[in-house]
Amino acid sequence: MDQKQIEEIVRSVMASMGQDVPQPVAPSTQEGAKPQCAAPTVTESCALDLGSAEAKAWIGVENPHRADVLTELRRSTAARVCTGRAGPRPRTQALLRFLADHSRSKDTVLKEVPEEWVKAQGLLEVRSEISDKNLYLTRPDMGRRLSPEAIDALKSQCVMNPDVQVVVSDGLSTDAITANYEEILPPLLAGLKQAGLNVGTPFFVRYGRVKIEDQIGEILGAKVVILLVGERPGLGQSESLSCYAVYSPRVATTVEADRTCISNIHQGGGAASRSRRRDCGFGQTDAGAESVRHQHDPLRRHHACIRFDSTFSDCHARDCLRE
Repeated sequence: MDQKQIEEIVRSVMASMGQDVPQPVAPSTQEGAKPQCAAPTVTESCALDLGSAEAKAWIGVENPHRADVLTELRRSTAARVCTGRAGPRPRTQALLRFLADHSRSKDTVLKEVPEEWVKAQGLLEVRSEISDKNLYLTRPDMGRRLSPEAIDALKSQCVMNPDVQVVVSDGLSTDAITANYEEILPPLLAGLKQAGLNVGTPFFVRYGRVKIEDQIGEILGAKVVILLVGERPGLGQSESLSCYAVYSPRVATTVEADRTCISNIHQGGGAASRSRRRDCGFGQTDAGAESVRHQHDPLRRHHACIRFDSTFSDCHARDCLRE
């Protein structure tokens, strides 16, 4: 809403109240008088698609001293910067974008991965003890355990004692799975097999939490379990995937510090192609590693170093499991 629209609203309100409507002052035409230049305003459009690139690039700061700096700052980040203010309040378009992004995040949490999609990928589907999305959000403990039917299905249909078991789960973001699957899972499986590792049967766990990989590894006797799970969505980013790799998981003894995590896998964050190479590095390293558990005290952990070969981005990562 610009200045002219505000003035029209004020005039209509004052006219309805029977008060004199102030007339706009005409610019001075006297000799020597300097013309008054109207300050530029930033217009807002309610018809703008709030999910479009144009809306994301919108700058709401009025009369900026260095507009080029704001443009560069806005281009460099997905954060909510350069939105301007309307007095102490956010501007209308900034607020609408916030609400739209919040709605998108809620939608991806509540959506279900279609059964048709799972079948189209050729994945075995099992589920946790959860029966519906509402229970999944309110009982995270049940999402950490497989249902009895799932346990029977894994024992009868999956390869036992693999070097690496890859699992896919919807988690808190349905979009993360469907958007990143093709780019990360098939190449990851191919890379693990090319490295000479015995790869288990990949499958999909509906309503799964991270710790469910401990039970999966224990049931199948896997040396390493890699879980690809949808992350809790942020505002405007609902396609972020996480990878949790754990060596020799056990329900009773595995703790969160035993897991190695790659997070923020999506087109605008950690590229899926780069992440799948790192996943493959986890599988190779962990599958040939010895347990880092202390021989005398199972609660103590040594510092474990996971090194990626030069083919995996020439990086060194340390999983510091503090004593």
